Amino acid sequence: MAAFHEVLFPIDVALGAAGGPERVTEIVTSVSGREERNARRADSRRRFDAGYGVKSLAALSDVVAFFEERRGRLHGFRWRDRLDHSSAAPGAAVAPQDQAIGTGTGTRAAFSLAKTYGALHAPYVRAIAKPVAGSVRVAVAGVEKTVGTAFAVDPTTGIVTFLPGHIPASGAAVTAGFLFDVPVRFDTDFLEVNLTAFAAGDIPRIPIVEIRP
Repeated sequence: MAAFHEVLFPIDVALGAAGGPERVTEIVTSVSGREERNARRADSRRRFDAGYGVKSLAALSDVVAFFEERRGRLHGFRWRDRLDHSSAAPGAAVAPQDQAIGTGTGTRAAFSLAKTYGALHAPYVRAIAKPVAGSVRVAVAGVEKTVGTAFAVDPTTGIVTFLPGHIPASGAAVTAGFLFDVPVRFDTDFLEVNLTAFAAGDIPRIPIVEIRP
């Protein structure tokens, strides 16, 4: 049975990988030249090629071992996206007011971590299911709360749960700052390793695709 392994892909390889978000858009062009465009998927999906991050035989060996333990495409795992792994702006430190994750009702205790892209025209809210353990900071109405005292975080789901006596009041803005990983799997069941070509600078292709764990 397929499972998700809470383990991080070799980070030295991941940080040298190529890839980014993918969307699926259906475009129909009429005889007049006008287009009808429809999104076939509401959420983006990230794709990466880890081959670009393999710079040594030791790194390649680590990836092969990781691939075997995941049984190829069978089991998911964590991936660190070099470009996008923080709630904060590039170069800035994580702060508890980074991202809006909900509004208190006086009874609601659970809030899901999320990151918003854009602001004016059509902001996109991305669910964050794999925060880095120990990195999550939370504020209610702008005031930071203490983890373990006011709230708890599940690093395997991205759910923030406020503890009894600390439920956000009605209308109070709930915000969070965090580091996060992307849930992914290998997008191949075959790693073609040619050591002769590798020594000559030919990088093996190692496709990785985002999943919903």
